[in-house]
Amino acid sequence: MLHYSFLTESSRTRLFHRAPQEIGPASDRETLATGLGATLYTPGSRPELTQTILKRARAGCTSNVLCLEDSVADADVERAEASVIATLMELEQARALAQASGTVPDRLPLLFVRPRSPEQLLDVGRRLGRAAGLLTGFVLPKFENASGRGEQFLAALERLNTELARQTPLLAMPIIEHAVTTHRETRAEALLGVRDLLRAHRGLVLSVRLGATDIASAYGLRRSRDLTIYDVAVVGEVIADVVSILGRTDEGWTISGTVWEHYSNTERILRPLLRATPFDESNSTVLREQLLGANLDGLIREIELDLANGLLGKTVIHPAHIPVVHALHVVSHEEYHDALDIMASEGGGATASRSGNRMNESKPHRAWARRTLRRADAYGVARPEVTFVDLLEASMK
Repeated sequence: MLHYSFLTESSRTRLFHRAPQEIGPASDRETLATGLGATLYTPGSRPELTQTILKRARAGCTSNVLCLEDSVADADVERAEASVIATLMELEQARALAQASGTVPDRLPLLFVRPRSPEQLLDVGRRLGRAAGLLTGFVLPKFENASGRGEQFLAALERLNTELARQTPLLAMPIIEHAVTTHRETRAEALLGVRDLLRAHRGLVLSVRLGATDIASAYGLRRSRDLTIYDVAVVGEVIADVVSILGRTDEGWTISGTVWEHYSNTERILRPLLRATPFDESNSTVLREQLLGANLDGLIREIELDLANGLLGKTVIHPAHIPVVHALHVVSHEEYHDALDIMASEGGGATASRSGNRMNESKPHRAWARRTLRRADAYGVARPEVTFVDLLEASMK
């Protein structure tokens, strides 16, 4: 996958001081997890699934989950399974034909399947045959190990990898959303159990995802478009604990941001969260109105809070959310040079940033710098004069 691959070469040159780098299943796990970006969830029962995947990829989707779990009605599971398998086989056949004829195959996002159970994971993987080569891995719902469910999922994945004999193994993205990892009285022990299980299977785990909808459902809650997930206190507490236990820089995993549920205009009570000045300066007032009308100002605020709280990427359910997530993950020119300077300073100490507006302290900021440079590889570095508004406008044309 390649972020902003849909841009012309002249647009990439205009926007990026350092362009995004190509990332694939063979990349190191941290880089691959960092580059997932906006991970689009698509119900496996969706009509014309093959064309939907190709269309979203051309528009900038870089990771896509084909869901067989909560987004599919119980009565439609078999049909959804058949559709997902047929779709992946069709994409595999098209890729093989392109390679045989010497033409460039369609660029695909990193593809994942979200099964309902370990048994379904094994069954779908086996039925895919060669088409399993298009998958990067599986998303494991309601992941916990108090009941042994997590171990069963990972054992099924290990077994499938052995049977397929892949050079690059299929990877797991467990979702923290089960009640045992949510409720205060069981959360710490359950998350420590998840940590120990993921440690034991580190080679299989790509990243950790957060299922805010299920977490909130334990309390009968659902946030409005005026609020971010961090304003829902009980969910914010779960996110903080997951990052604290599973996201530490010394041994943790990349953790993704939660889904933003809103994508159509509804009545709002609070004032918009999006300042007018950056859009006025870029002559993009129409874009600002478009973002406000689609509830995307709240998404922008939530992504900023995700990044501040140590989360990277985001689960999305609508293609309109993808360019917003990616634009906010591009590293600014100032951040990039701060990170370079911090990594170059091996003896410690503190110095002013090149811009002169903040302090860089080489030892405590080193983990941040390493993380920032990895994000720069995936999403690129903006030119000094390029803003989030410029990136978003180029993405939404």
